[in-house]
Amino acid sequence: MKARILSLLLAIALPFQLLIAGEGMWLPLLLKALNEEEMQSLGMKMTAEDIYSVNRGSLKDAIVHFGGFCTASIISPNGLLLTNHHCGYGAIQDHSTLEHNYLEDGFWARSRDEELMNPGLTATLIVRIEDVTDKVLRGVTADMSREARQSRIDQNMAYVREHIHKEDWQDVTVKPFFHGNQYFAFVTVTYRDVRLVGAPPSSIGKFGADTDNWVWPRHTGDFSLFRIYAGPDNLPADPSPDNVPYRPKHFLPISLDGVEEGDFTLVFGFPGRTNEYLPAVAVDHIANGIDPTRIEIRDLTLEVWDEAMRADPQVKIQYASKFASLANGWKKWQGEVLGLKKTDAIGKKRRYEEQFAELVASRPDWQERYGHILPTFEQLYARVGPLKVARTRYYETVTRNIEALRVAGYLRRLVNLWKNNGPEAYADYRDRLVAYLEGFYRNYRPELDQRVFARQMALYFEKGGELLVDEAVRSRLTAAGNDFNTWATALYAGSLLPKGEHLLALLQQADGEKVVATLEADPAYALFLDLERRYQESAGKPLEPLQKEIDELMRLYMRAQMEVFANKRFYPDANGTMRVSYGQVEGYYPRDGVHYLAQTWLEGVMEKYVPGDYEFDVPEKLRQLYARKDYGPYGENGRMPVCFIGSNHTTGGNSGSPAIDARGNLIGLNFDRAWEGTMSDLNYDIRLCRNIMVDIRYVLFIIDKFAEAHWLIEEMKLVHPKKEHRGK
Repeated sequence: MKARILSLLLAIALPFQLLIAGEGMWLPLLLKALNEEEMQSLGMKMTAEDIYSVNRGSLKDAIVHFGGFCTASIISPNGLLLTNHHCGYGAIQDHSTLEHNYLEDGFWARSRDEELMNPGLTATLIVRIEDVTDKVLRGVTADMSREARQSRIDQNMAYVREHIHKEDWQDVTVKPFFHGNQYFAFVTVTYRDVRLVGAPPSSIGKFGADTDNWVWPRHTGDFSLFRIYAGPDNLPADPSPDNVPYRPKHFLPISLDGVEEGDFTLVFGFPGRTNEYLPAVAVDHIANGIDPTRIEIRDLTLEVWDEAMRADPQVKIQYASKFASLANGWKKWQGEVLGLKKTDAIGKKRRYEEQFAELVASRPDWQERYGHILPTFEQLYARVGPLKVARTRYYETVTRNIEALRVAGYLRRLVNLWKNNGPEAYADYRDRLVAYLEGFYRNYRPELDQRVFARQMALYFEKGGELLVDEAVRSRLTAAGNDFNTWATALYAGSLLPKGEHLLALLQQADGEKVVATLEADPAYALFLDLERRYQESAGKPLEPLQKEIDELMRLYMRAQMEVFANKRFYPDANGTMRVSYGQVEGYYPRDGVHYLAQTWLEGVMEKYVPGDYEFDVPEKLRQLYARKDYGPYGENGRMPVCFIGSNHTTGGNSGSPAIDARGNLIGLNFDRAWEGTMSDLNYDIRLCRNIMVDIRYVLFIIDKFAEAHWLIEEMKLVHPKKEHRGK
């Protein structure tokens, strides 16, 4: 028996000690202890202190959480920001009109006076990160109930936030890691004046659009430029003409030497959400339940929107940003399902769990504490599976895809505030809601939403079953002769919600009681209440206690894995906090007989060129530059590099993350993942998982030669690190 356990430990532990480069999203303050040696073995010439330091300027001081949803990097001493075109898309859209269509034509400020303000857009920098686990878990004991444990943790987190050392202009966030087994505090500073500086036309910044999204080979110049402005003291200030460009502690020099297979790559940013340590039954539920449900729902909406956008330029402007947002997840989930099945992710999880269970059984104390975990997961997911699919269908349909019903959800909160919290709370939320709805209705077409409603409700009734459709809901269709188009026509004609001007006029009335009474009589609002009530009664409320059990069991399972597999280096799941991932420039084999190289070139853009096409048109000036091979100092042997791939572990939120070379110079801009590896949020596999980056030389070429915005190039620091070190 002892020999069997020893052989099992060796079989498990040794591969974990040799974690393959590329996997993992690591906390930068722990690189010295966990990663520095391996990173240097892959070619990195920096130290962990060069990447993250509190005492001096380091790479972390050039990394920005852009708007709370993307990453950007500072690339000049004057606060110039580089991020993705799709990260800046909303701001570019807000400034676009038919007369000045910056989405179609691009935008380039010719001086700082022409840079455009973006109210509400922020740039957040990390001052320092602290491990506060002992403080947050102080007084927490194993015999506590879930409620008592969480109450104590909440109190402790509040204490940490209140007493941690920080300046008046700084903020602090405390986040759980490893499913609540560890906690870190992030001291931050947020700048509120972020201005649009430059963006290529969508025919460059969004080249390939939805066809090429999540796909390699890629030829997209997915970048845009912004600038952080601060008060005269270099501290955050509200947007004002009196503000001045921010002076950073560090900015990224830009390498002109390019990349080649095997080069070290570091991606620094704010990845959003991963779930690498889920049990097999949970991954099975995602691959065969949740993702297929999301995909079929979004199929319908995207088909309606796409047809309208292709037929009308005004609709294309109005719906461009939300189409891209909806399509992004839709296509990602398709690749995720395919990748999970291709890599046998569920089978791999099962085999891992067999090893876990065998080791747990080898020690009575482990068996007592952890032996129940995997069987309990199986029991819980058998119960929650249908409920979670119903939840997915409800939220995707009612609060995401049918826009009038989404508005009803906001109005429901307004009504509840009037009834439960009084006129002051009502007025405060109403003012914020009106401001939001004014922007919403500028990009809303009720005739499109009506078509979406008819198609989505047909699917909802067909697939939702008794969990989502009861007699009260069904009676509304019956009243329309059981015809979804007739129902949609009547609903949208009789409701205020699709009529932005009329709804806003109602909300701006002083008589809150009249507003509430009018809303409660509205047919779309009433339908929303019926749909929400049925979902909550049949799925939402029953799911809540079961999900709490799963979350608590997941915390225990995470702790058990870290104890049982003591030789494994565990990296925390992404949770929107600053992380480092590292890998190398390298191609891959997506399927038998096919090898993808690591670099793409401008000739690939021309090969895809379709004149006038929504996705593959190419600006005339870019075609002229290509014909002349006029690439300036950015080309390589008469060719213009466009994109490259690496084995860095990335996810949503890493959009706009800088790709950094072995010496800390900017070489690219992360913007996507390869289709075959989109399952990396649940199962990283180095054979298929690749992140896609714009080559920084293409970015500079577009700024300099295409846009002729030479003044922006002049404020950057361009270097030749490979040539300099080869010459020594």
